[in-house]
Amino acid sequence: TEQAVAVAGGVIGGILLFVLLGITAYLLWKKFCRLFSYEKLINPVKTTNANAIFQDQANSEIQLKSTSRSRSVPFIIPPTLHGRDWIHLTNEEQVQEDSDPYMTPLPGPRSSFHSLAGAYVVGTINPDLYKFPEDKSETDFPDGNIGRLWFSIEYEQESERLLVSLIKVRKLQPPADSCSPFVKIYLLPDERSYLQSKTKRKTLNPQFDENFVFQVSSKMLLQRTLKFLVYRVDKQRKHHLLGQVIFPLKNEALTEDNKLVIWRDLEKENLEPPSEYGDIQFSLSYNDYLGRLTVVVLRARGLKLQEESPAVGVYVKVSLMNHNKFIKSKKTAALLGTPNPVYNETFSFKADQTELDTASLSLSVLQSNKGESKLLLGRVVVGPFMYTRGKELEHWNEMISKPKELVKRWHALCHST
Repeated sequence: TEQAVAVAGGVIGGILLFVLLGITAYLLWKKFCRLFSYEKLINPVKTTNANAIFQDQANSEIQLKSTSRSRSVPFIIPPTLHGRDWIHLTNEEQVQEDSDPYMTPLPGPRSSFHSLAGAYVVGTINPDLYKFPEDKSETDFPDGNIGRLWFSIEYEQESERLLVSLIKVRKLQPPADSCSPFVKIYLLPDERSYLQSKTKRKTLNPQFDENFVFQVSSKMLLQRTLKFLVYRVDKQRKHHLLGQVIFPLKNEALTEDNKLVIWRDLEKENLEPPSEYGDIQFSLSYNDYLGRLTVVVLRARGLKLQEESPAVGVYVKVSLMNHNKFIKSKKTAALLGTPNPVYNETFSFKADQTELDTASLSLSVLQSNKGESKLLLGRVVVGPFMYTRGKELEHWNEMISKPKELVKRWHALCHST
């Protein structure tokens, strides 16, 4: 029995020794794996020399030129930051630990070649994400364009000064070959005084870069309108109008910290004398898909204001009718009594395409006085053959024949109610 006990003890001791050796080997293997993985994490990308970097950059430039697709630009960590500890996160993402401060680079000049030695790539940047949109204002000109004008505006609140910078004009279309242009600038409704630029000799693309100042109070600013008249001077020193730009200030946020640079296409001035009660200019557009009728009230001219009653404002009321039945009306803001107000306001009405043969639009120019009295200065109606003739009918039919396109025309006001 003693021998059996000794044999059993030896067997059990052997088994325990074997298990202990196995556990010890497993712990050593696991520790080795941890050390190996740690060394791998602090070197996510192999170090490369400067020649390899320059070769990679040259190859990437060649690839960029040979294909139209966008290429990524490598983002490189300089060697001076290699002493810092980096924790590997996901693909090409790393974050720095705060435990060990990095060593500052030694003072003294270092060449760009030396600074790239030992650098490694940690990610890429897509250059297409940082491109500015291409400015096509000097290349895209619509058919029939007679020129384009650039200017900037800024308002000084403390001194109550409107600063206007006349920048340039491009693509002028004069009737003669030679052209010596200049610009007159008005601040409407004052049409008696203006500021004038210098004359640029023999050019269709004058560069002005001139500054002008108008004194105007902040209360009156948003009721004013800038008017630019572009002239040319012929050999006999006579002035010929090439085009104009009308720019109301009411829709702009003018501050000292907000300098607006703006461009507008020139438009021809209506040289015909105004009618008896004045004229109104507006645009019509019909969207057959949405069933929407759009009216843009642009401006009026030659209005006969009633001087015997102090004018508070002049506004336009736009009414949609169907079979002489009132549907809906909208009105513009009231501008201080001026015979040539500029509005540039847009209104939309719901109108089914089947209703266009029985619908009509009435535009009434009204002068509001102190109190609640209103005075009709003139009125015009556009619509189908059932209600209109002449220019009003032509305007309506052109709107229908050119869906989704703004059709602009002048119309004479009448005084019928």
